[in-house]
Amino acid sequence: MEQSLGKRKSGSMAPGSSAIGRILRRFRGDQSGASALEFALVAGPLILLLLAILQVSFVFFANFALESATERAARLVRTGQAKDFSAAAFKTEVCKQLSAPLTCAGLNIDVRKYSSFGGAAAGLAQPLDSSGNLKSSFSYDTGGAGDVVVVRAFYTLDIGALLPAEISMSNMSGNNRLLVATAAFRNEPF
Repeated sequence: MEQSLGKRKSGSMAPGSSAIGRILRRFRGDQSGASALEFALVAGPLILLLLAILQVSFVFFANFALESATERAARLVRTGQAKDFSAAAFKTEVCKQLSAPLTCAGLNIDVRKYSSFGGAAAGLAQPLDSSGNLKSSFSYDTGGAGDVVVVRAFYTLDIGALLPAEISMSNMSGNNRLLVATAAFRNEPF
């Protein structure tokens, strides 16, 4: 009889805590929802990271397309083929060179001649005003043979509201990104 009492005393829990203790032991040992909880903690930052990668890729691809179109159209100025073009006709030539995702609607062209490359570097103005809006003071002067010419293309890219404004790549008002492509050269003797 003493032996059976000893067994009972060593296996028993404190009075009133046997039901709570069993429940706590079951939860402590249960790992079935751990993966779902861990994924819930990691999913938000992971989705933000993926959206940021997509946005950066989209902006770089669009900027590359604008640079390529600007360089090809600037060759028309450099060789003298664009000397009789109007600003609208030259913009049309640049638009012909654009590839997706860019369209002609958001494109602005600025072509200026300078006496030297140093004068060109000092004379280039910022394209955005203090409010983040694109300035509208564009000119079209292809210059003559031997002149230094700077062709700049500005494209207002709507990057949408994929990311919060704090981490978005927008640099303009309205959650837009200004893409700039520049070609500086000395005109050939035409």
